[in-house]
Amino acid sequence: MEASLLPLNEQITRFQQAIKSNKTLMAVLSRAAEMKLPNWYLAAGALTQTVWNVVTDRDPEQGINDYDLIYFDGSDLSYEAEDAVIQAGRKIFADIPVEVEIRNQARVHLWYEKKFGRPCPQHHSSEGSMSTWGTNTALIAVRLRDDGEWDIFAPWGLSDMFTLTVRPNQLIMTEEAYDKKVRRWIELWPELTIMPWK
Repeated sequence: MEASLLPLNEQITRFQQAIKSNKTLMAVLSRAAEMKLPNWYLAAGALTQTVWNVVTDRDPEQGINDYDLIYFDGSDLSYEAEDAVIQAGRKIFADIPVEVEIRNQARVHLWYEKKFGRPCPQHHSSEGSMSTWGTNTALIAVRLRDDGEWDIFAPWGLSDMFTLTVRPNQLIMTEEAYDKKVRRWIELWPELTIMPWK
C-alpha cells in the first residue's frame, strides 16, 4: 500500500526504514547525538530527499547537498559561542562527504533579515524555529534519544513526503526563495508535484 495512505505509526516505520538506508545520514545522526547539544535535531531537506530517493528507486544519498544539524541554546547568543560548536562539529564530521551545517536556532533572528530580506521572529525552541521554515519538505526532523529511540518532529505530517508533494510555508520565506528551491528539486526529482506559491 502507498505509504501516504497508511496509519501514522506505519508511516513512521516506513520513514525510519527509508532514513536508515542513507548511510551518511545515519552516521551524521549518531555522531550528532554524541555532541549532546541542547534541543538538537537533524532536520529538513536531507530527510525528505532521502525518502524521495527511496520512493523513486534512486540512490538514497542522491542530490543531498548538506545535512542540517540544529540546536537551541539561548544562554549565549554570541557568534563566538555558535562558532565554537561549528568548529567542534567540523572535527566530528570531518570525513562526511557533504557539509554538515550546524546552526543555533536561538540566533537566527540576528542574521536572517540581512541574508534573506525578510525579518524573522526570535525563536524560543528548535521546534518553533523549524515551524517557520519555507516548505513542507523542511518541516521534518529527527534526533536519537539516549535510549536509542527516535524523536520525530513533523508538524505537517509525513504524507506529503511520501507522495512527493512540495508546498510553501509562507510565514517568512519569499516567493523568490521558494521558486529557486523548487527549480533545483524538480531537476533532480521530476516526479515531484509542486504546489504554487499563490
